[in-house]
Amino acid sequence: MNRPEKLAATNKYDAPVAGYPVSAPVLSGLFSFLDIFFLILAGALAYKWIVGNPLYMREIYSFAIAFIGLAYFFVGRFAGIYSFAALLNPFRNASKLGVTCLTVFLLLLAIAFTLRISDSYSRIWLYSFTAMAFSFVFAYRLLAAFILSSNVQHGRFNRNVVIFGSGEQASRLIKQLSQGQHNFYRIIGVFDDRQTRTGDLGEGYTISGNMKDLKKLVRQQDVDDVIVALPWNADDRQVGIVQQLRELPCHVHLVSDLVGFRFPNKPSPAHFGNIPMIEVIDSPVSGWGSVLKWLEDRILSSLLLLIFMPVLICIAVAIKLESKGPVLFKQKRYGYNNQIFEIYKFRSMYVEEQTPDVTQQATKNDPRITKVGRFIRRTSLDELPQLLNVFLGTMSLVGPRPHAIDHNEEYSVLIDGYFTRHKVKPGITGWAQVNGLRGETDTLEKMEARVEHDTYYCEHWSLLFDVQILIMTAFVGFINKNAY
Repeated sequence: MNRPEKLAATNKYDAPVAGYPVSAPVLSGLFSFLDIFFLILAGALAYKWIVGNPLYMREIYSFAIAFIGLAYFFVGRFAGIYSFAALLNPFRNASKLGVTCLTVFLLLLAIAFTLRISDSYSRIWLYSFTAMAFSFVFAYRLLAAFILSSNVQHGRFNRNVVIFGSGEQASRLIKQLSQGQHNFYRIIGVFDDRQTRTGDLGEGYTISGNMKDLKKLVRQQDVDDVIVALPWNADDRQVGIVQQLRELPCHVHLVSDLVGFRFPNKPSPAHFGNIPMIEVIDSPVSGWGSVLKWLEDRILSSLLLLIFMPVLICIAVAIKLESKGPVLFKQKRYGYNNQIFEIYKFRSMYVEEQTPDVTQQATKNDPRITKVGRFIRRTSLDELPQLLNVFLGTMSLVGPRPHAIDHNEEYSVLIDGYFTRHKVKPGITGWAQVNGLRGETDTLEKMEARVEHDTYYCEHWSLLFDVQILIMTAFVGFINKNAY
């Protein structure tokens, strides 16, 4: 199979790299759903041809088809038919599919004999169901593998990979990634702080820059994986590098030392096949997690906009009646991966003729705040327009609160790992806010505590964690004495 066209590693990253990263968990889940769908289809068609109309299927046959689907799901995982390699090589793994199908149907027969209901089934239906189930699943998997491989040849469904290191480890890694049977990897840059080697690293790659350049690339393009390829005896250096990469929204891996290349069966991330490496930093919202997060934000923001529409209208009218100026206040903030976006809030202050260069946080008894503004700030109603940000995709319901640009630049210098909070989209509410860390941050200690809570959220995200924060927000997050 032809490898996708490589980008020059010395480019200036003028344009983002197109593509949709192949995620092993997403592929596994998708194929699980399709397997069960085709099993049910096979059972229904066999019933139609052998027994009668499947719309009036006898309960005992319905039970058999449901059991086959459920058993196939669990036995298949045990047999390894949902591994990344099995999904991409249906011919090589046809025997596993056959054994899985045979096992689940033998389980059905064993249960039927045990319960003395085997005579209730048509044996011809059962044999037909078995043969059709394997045929359907194998056929669609062949087609899916062909479609996936075809898209890879055209540069789609690739994982954008960045390598840090320029020694023998990096050269061997580049060779293995470039010459793999299913090359889903697009190496878009090789970086090293110690640029002692500036020649060819193999496969036409050279050093693109240092750590600062690597971070710039990740913030400008969609990078899925950063692989640190350094000697493992340089442990102190690797720890420092990993700490710097911790703030980036991508997976970070340590490739095995040179001796590891002699043992290709060591565990490694699924999408890298048999290349021995260890994942040390996981992307907080990836795979099915990104799908769940997207659905959570779109569905809930739509419902909340409908529910709060009367409140939004009343607040807008009150603001307009009290003082001149726009109803909404827009301000540029840093969001996901340090990308700048405009955040929406209800205007709570009098309009100034000149906008100050430095953002001034609101303080207690601040004369700039209107009467309506004081109420909506204390009750957090001024943040309701951010539901539009969530619906449009620039924010999330739950995540670190976005700070003003000048505050970001100030605190990123004072607090180590500050940008880790940008690994996920900013939120209307967050783990820091429900723990009382909202409002004015007049000391460095308060901001450090907020960043610590935000970092914890980014590194421990789950759908249940979001639900917990939303429930806590309903009880403790709206009214706060620190919100001026």
